[in-house]
Amino acid sequence: MKTLKILVAVVLVIAVSAFAIDKVNVSDSDAGYTVGDSATDFKLKNIDDTMVSLADYKDAKGFIVIFTCNHCPYSVAYEDRIIALDQAFKSKGYPVIAINPNNPKAYPTDSFDNMKVRAKEKGFTFPYLFDDGQKIYPQYGATKTPHVYILEKTAQGNIVRYIGAIDNNYKDAGSADKKYVEDAVNALLKGEKVPVETTKAIGCSIKA
Repeated sequence: MKTLKILVAVVLVIAVSAFAIDKVNVSDSDAGYTVGDSATDFKLKNIDDTMVSLADYKDAKGFIVIFTCNHCPYSVAYEDRIIALDQAFKSKGYPVIAINPNNPKAYPTDSFDNMKVRAKEKGFTFPYLFDDGQKIYPQYGATKTPHVYILEKTAQGNIVRYIGAIDNNYKDAGSADKKYVEDAVNALLKGEKVPVETTKAIGCSIKA
């Protein structure tokens, strides 16, 4: 009888553990977008104090959405490349939409006022939006700055086609021999499949 009770207890522990693991896996899988998902629109304040959404871009073929910020050395290292991406692809239908996901209470350098200063210093050619209340970056599943999501505008919505890094060398643009974002957008413009759909975003963790 004692042995039976022990067996029942073991079975219960295994069942509970399996349920817990299953719940963790479900939670992980729901943490943001994956390639092929439809991304919902947003309405965020831009550095010119206007509200910007993807729906405003009637003629866009898609978007290069980049979560970035002022203070992160990785973001700073990529600023010129982000400007270059916007200049290369905005006229072709894929504008850059930059979003600062950080909480300014945790990192005052990333405040809205400082965003305006940084954008003016660097001559940003794209919207630089503030994720007030940090509601948008969790929907996307962004974890780093910078973290890129390329969206293709389709009849089914803004479909995620690429997630990850801009290229494979944050230290030196000239030494980057894998230009993931550039290659992805060029493929989409040709109606081709994106050659590399996901990479690991390298950068600073988002400050909650």
